[in-house]
Amino acid sequence: MIFEFQRLSQNNALIIANRWKYDGAYSFYDMTADLEDYEEFIDEGLRNANDHYQAMSNGGLAGFFCVVQDGPVIEIGLGLRPDLCGNGVGKGFVNQVVSFIGAHYQFDKLVMHVAAFNQRAVKVYRRCGFRDVKVIQQSSNGGVYEFLVMEKAR
Repeated sequence: MIFEFQRLSQNNALIIANRWKYDGAYSFYDMTADLEDYEEFIDEGLRNANDHYQAMSNGGLAGFFCVVQDGPVIEIGLGLRPDLCGNGVGKGFVNQVVSFIGAHYQFDKLVMHVAAFNQRAVKVYRRCGFRDVKVIQQSSNGGVYEFLVMEKAR
């Protein structure tokens, strides 16, 4: 699957935030599961549209990612449309996101925080060259959860 990346539109931010619902334990990633994250995502001013991108494929919204740069380090967050998850699309998506960031940003390393239970995503990120750095406790969705910090050098 080939993705075209564009700045995240307000309409697509609302679609992702309000309509994308994941199955089972992955509902942890529903935007509505964390009020603070939800409000930041749907508010164009808080979201800082310059750092959020939509992934379009075959004429439709297929994913998104965000870039938070702190000096030579970029932290990324990303998501695929729920019906694409678990269907072999992840590795290509992540590799294309990394290539896009490499072409548009200067950095030394990329960092991701992934919920430790999400072994499906962890396997994809490892196949894309990210390595495990440490496990941390992080506040999210009204609680504190274990997250794996992963990074990839440029």
